[in-house]
Amino acid sequence: MKKTILRKYAALIAQAGVNVQKGQEVFIQAGLDQPEFVQMVVEECYKRKAKRVVVDWDYEPLQKVHTRYQSLTTMSTMTEYQKARWEHYVKNIPCRIYIGSPDPDGMKGIDQNKMAKASQKLYPIIKPYRDQLENKYQWCIAAVPGKAWAKKIFPNLRASQAMEKLWELILATARVDDDPIAAWEAHNKDLHDRCEYLNSLGIRELRYKSANGTDFQVGMIPEAHFCGGGETSTQGIFFNPNIPTEECFISPMKGKAEGVVHATLPLSFRGQLIEDFWIRFHEGKAVEWHAEKNNDLLTTLITMDEGSAYLGECALVPFTSPINQTGVLFYNTLFDENAVCHLALGMGFADTINDYQNKTLEECRELGVNDSMLHEDFMIGSADLSIDALCADGRIVAIFRDGTWAF
Repeated sequence: MKKTILRKYAALIAQAGVNVQKGQEVFIQAGLDQPEFVQMVVEECYKRKAKRVVVDWDYEPLQKVHTRYQSLTTMSTMTEYQKARWEHYVKNIPCRIYIGSPDPDGMKGIDQNKMAKASQKLYPIIKPYRDQLENKYQWCIAAVPGKAWAKKIFPNLRASQAMEKLWELILATARVDDDPIAAWEAHNKDLHDRCEYLNSLGIRELRYKSANGTDFQVGMIPEAHFCGGGETSTQGIFFNPNIPTEECFISPMKGKAEGVVHATLPLSFRGQLIEDFWIRFHEGKAVEWHAEKNNDLLTTLITMDEGSAYLGECALVPFTSPINQTGVLFYNTLFDENAVCHLALGMGFADTINDYQNKTLEECRELGVNDSMLHEDFMIGSADLSIDALCADGRIVAIFRDGTWAF
């Protein structure tokens, strides 16, 4: 891939993604697959007058070695230097960039039960820091090709060809064209306008139906609103948390969901794929489920904590989205969640509550925003999905027909 194009992508992440401000620190988490590109992102952050840029490298095979040989006690213990970093985040509010290239099967064979127990023990320590950072900082998740990921998508191509093909798809769906910044400004306006229309309806319930067996209703929080595209931190800085993104989303009312939803795409969770699954909800909670592949892992996900069995997000994405039109299954939630409609188990978003800037996090959760240690999207969009909205004034308004917008 030409370096001039990659430089535009790096600049997009630094500018339209996290929107680095003069004097801010930036922490980047990245895999080892594209170090030259990560270097470009670091340089673009400095060009925007970042004070300091720190890169933390990930390597899945090393994670597997740690999980295999460390005791559960060691995995569950947060060291003083790790606490010091969290304290640094809270005090300095740096930008966070996540540049992913995960192998969809990279953690296959790992002891998922051990990993889950370690996460459950660490979460009470991390949660107070995370709550203090909620909505205060800019963050952006983006992607680059990894060899294993590219070969998973294009098994019949040579590794070099698969990598190049995946680069092309990532850049196209991220709108890296002659003027990526202008393209994102136009895209954000379109998503904003759609959210404005949805918010004008006074939606109290969304009703989903599809021939695959999805028959589902979910209640809305009266004080909540749909969001999409860019967001504004409580420090007043506009940023784009996901590159790419195609969704208009809202956090539903905890405890208000009934019926069955069928997943239409595999879910990549902790380096393994959960496939062909359905979940039944009653009184807002997942009470029954089954996956043809990795059902035990689905059970681990849903039972991680009290909130992981409840919904934190309802996202509307047309079946005709640019990502879905590629005809490619990415095996990566960043892309697959922006291909079709999805729901998310776990943590909801406080910034979907009206006037959240003047409310505490606890007040937002009291209104019905779910709390959990995780947030995992799973895709339910299909070519025949219909969604109706029950509005506060009693109207039934068509939101989706034949898998796409009805307005």
